[in-house]
Amino acid sequence: MSMSARHITIIGGGLAGALLATLLAQRGWAVDVYEKRGDPRVHGYAGGRSINLALAERGRHALRQANVDDAVMAKAVMMRGRFVHPLHGEPGLQRYGRDDSEVIWSVSRGELNIALLDAAQAAGARLHFDHGLERVDFDAGLAHFRQADGVGTARPFHALVGADGAGSALRGQMAPHVALNERTEWLDHGYKELEIPPTADGDFRIEPNALHIWPRGHYMCIALPNDERTFTVTLFMPHGGEYPCFELVKTADQAQALFERDFADALPLIPNLRRDYEANPTGMLATLYLDRWHLDGRAVLIGDAAHAMVPFHGQGMNCAFEDCVALANHLGGQDSLEDAFAAFEAQRKPDAEAIQQMALENYIEMRDKVDDSAFLLQRQLELALQERHPGRFVPHYAMVSFMRIPYSVALHRSEVQRGILEAATRGLDSLDGVDWAAVDAEVLAKLEPL
Repeated sequence: MSMSARHITIIGGGLAGALLATLLAQRGWAVDVYEKRGDPRVHGYAGGRSINLALAERGRHALRQANVDDAVMAKAVMMRGRFVHPLHGEPGLQRYGRDDSEVIWSVSRGELNIALLDAAQAAGARLHFDHGLERVDFDAGLAHFRQADGVGTARPFHALVGADGAGSALRGQMAPHVALNERTEWLDHGYKELEIPPTADGDFRIEPNALHIWPRGHYMCIALPNDERTFTVTLFMPHGGEYPCFELVKTADQAQALFERDFADALPLIPNLRRDYEANPTGMLATLYLDRWHLDGRAVLIGDAAHAMVPFHGQGMNCAFEDCVALANHLGGQDSLEDAFAAFEAQRKPDAEAIQQMALENYIEMRDKVDDSAFLLQRQLELALQERHPGRFVPHYAMVSFMRIPYSVALHRSEVQRGILEAATRGLDSLDGVDWAAVDAEVLAKLEPL
């Protein structure tokens, strides 16, 4: 690619946009980033989005490429597993992995965004805040922006990258020029964010190194730790239908009654439940599917703009960060922008679709199965088979969160493994009745070593 072609304009200065800007600027590209909001380093972080995120190995690998892993990890909180709070029975920790080398990390979206913007600027990217994309003239190579003061401005571009989220303005501008076949599947469940504050002496109120879950069948609460000793609590439940749902739990009184009935141990931890329940919006959850992510060599979509997913595997950001590394690599390895965008899409689309499916499945697991005895027995067998067949039988969660094998490979292997686990434990209430010879033979027959 000629040096004149090595200019990229990124729409969106959120997590993916700032990371991609860093990776490309470090590799000698001229990069301009246009973000519709103000600079969070000046104005403070404008929330509205989930304030903490689960960072796993895929995301950390991308941060290491951009040399920001250390800065981010300094403020991250380790989560060793799911701390399950059943309605009846003892709460307890279910580890994600074998030990503390297999964990995920809770990070603040705002702090992470600021670290990535600092890195992008230091690498030489030009950042333009308060610039919202209005329209694109692809033939003239002009992008039209609206600034915060209402003034319009047009900027020439060589190629555009849409890192502007699920409601991507760039995607809307590409639609008339390429058959995206956009489909949004709304989940019939929504969410409400609440908070567990620190104790009077400034400490965590519950076990900090875990993702807490209150599973209740068709609804649940979760809580993720923050480095300021708070927890972000999210209540997930259906929008309508049988109780409880957001249609039937609208007021502070109704929220109080629901928590007294179903989340009694969480209620004393959330002193501002009544105020926050009425003040905070009910969030929507959706999966976005596209047939195409790019318009020849002129535009390409990454992250949520290409494949928004529900948050139940904690992989939306990790997947977007993987996109950034993949796109940067393809831009370095292909002769033309069009070839790079096409190769990027061909590589990442099957993986995005796989993690979208796994994220939907994980919601059912979190809200319904983590306190189910058959599920827990399968988890015991999964760990035993991991010991017996290292590198061959790798638990689903480990493939997604602790490794970087393609999501599509993880999905396929998980389906094979689930079949083995279900068949081997059917009708059993402990591992004592497992036919180890038969299970071992099946593992060897059906799973190639990774």
